[in-house]
Amino acid sequence: MKKQLLALAVAALGTGFAHAGPADYIFMPHVEYGEHEIELKAGSTRDHGKEQNTGVIVGYGQGVTPWWFTEVNVGFEREPGHALKYEAFEWENVFQLTEPGKYPIDVGVLTEIERPRNHAEGWELKLGLLTQKDFGKVQVNFNVLTERHFDAAEKSVTELGYQWQVKYRLVPAFEYGLQGMGEVGKLDKWDSWHEQKHKVGPAIFGKLPLGGHQALKYDVGFLFGMTDATPDHTLRTKLEYEF
Repeated sequence: MKKQLLALAVAALGTGFAHAGPADYIFMPHVEYGEHEIELKAGSTRDHGKEQNTGVIVGYGQGVTPWWFTEVNVGFEREPGHALKYEAFEWENVFQLTEPGKYPIDVGVLTEIERPRNHAEGWELKLGLLTQKDFGKVQVNFNVLTERHFDAAEKSVTELGYQWQVKYRLVPAFEYGLQGMGEVGKLDKWDSWHEQKHKVGPAIFGKLPLGGHQALKYDVGFLFGMTDATPDHTLRTKLEYEF
């Protein structure tokens, strides 16, 4: 089963990511079996000093097996001058392919199906290869993501994106590091550098125990746009209640 999932992720690199929203977050390849999560993800972008877009994602997830985590999300967006409105429904799954620390790199697979509010956009399928490597207290993640729309009013193209993160685990309640995300364009023909979207910046993380099996996790990043096509600043947050 795990070999089939890995093959699916590799095949995905030849089929469909992109359009990263302000509330997007770094995917992890690990699964916590039996854990339940209620999550709030939010983010806002600013360009030339003005708010450009705001996104909010509310979700519930569960570690169904030692290697499968599934989550349902409801996404909302707000454009300047408008109220927050429902944008999409998502079903996200992470499949852990390797035991943490058993091999040189931990590997997982992401699958996500999204139904946008605007049905003319069809169905969106996101597939990705998730990796992690630990160097003592330093954790390094790098993900390759693909995205494509199906049954849409207009012909869809395959797009490619990436995520990365370097984190120093100082103490469980406070960790710090850097995050980056980007979109390079079509898989078979990348956009020019100025048309691509790349952002990078500092981030802080932590896990606060609440007693029993409960905990509150936070992840906050402030990312700077690296190209003309990227908003100047993106503030993103993720709050997670585990039980």
